[in-house]
Amino acid sequence: MVKIERSFPAPASLKVESQKKSGSYSKPDVIEQLKRDFHNKCYICELKYLQDPEVEHLLPHKNEMYPERKFDWNNLFWSCGHCNSVKNQEKYDDGIIDCCKEDPEEKIFFCLESDNVKVVAQNEQDEKAVLTANLVQEVFNKKNSGMRVYKSDMRLQELRREMNILYDNLEEMKKEPTSKCVRRKLKAMLRRESRFAAFKRNYVRENAEQFSGILSYIQ
Repeated sequence: MVKIERSFPAPASLKVESQKKSGSYSKPDVIEQLKRDFHNKCYICELKYLQDPEVEHLLPHKNEMYPERKFDWNNLFWSCGHCNSVKNQEKYDDGIIDCCKEDPEEKIFFCLESDNVKVVAQNEQDEKAVLTANLVQEVFNKKNSGMRVYKSDMRLQELRREMNILYDNLEEMKKEPTSKCVRRKLKAMLRRESRFAAFKRNYVRENAEQFSGILSYIQ
């Protein structure tokens, strides 16, 4: 999970649909603006080019219990079906970090250690950070059904693949520190727009002594 810059004004259809008895918060203009703002990437697991995108509510509207939340542009997020399903638990109802208003990388460590996902809050007293870290950890490890085993494992495999590409390019940079081609690849890989960016950026940050020459790529 990384910081996202939400664009304004809000899609025009939200105001119109909010006046209807059974209005929709997923009209084409909403979909296109969310897809663009979130770089077609699930804001929770950071899987990119989603095949099963969903418009997710950061704070639940609970079937009209909180009608003001249903069409609130600031409450709509771009998510994959797997993460939306995992997040749809009562323990997350009070809200996780709003990545459009706060930078999750300043509050959470995102790590892949020995092929295991480890996501922890930097401050255990920060309840939202702890809850958010638990959610991200859960979407890579939720295995209480056959389909969730598959979806969690698929995300873990994709994360491993992306991290291995990063490791390979970092090794290339050590061998050829002046290579513009390698540096261009690393710069692209470490952009917030890239998939699993929080994990890759955290790795470089945690190994700053080795990779000081590219720290500017994650500022």
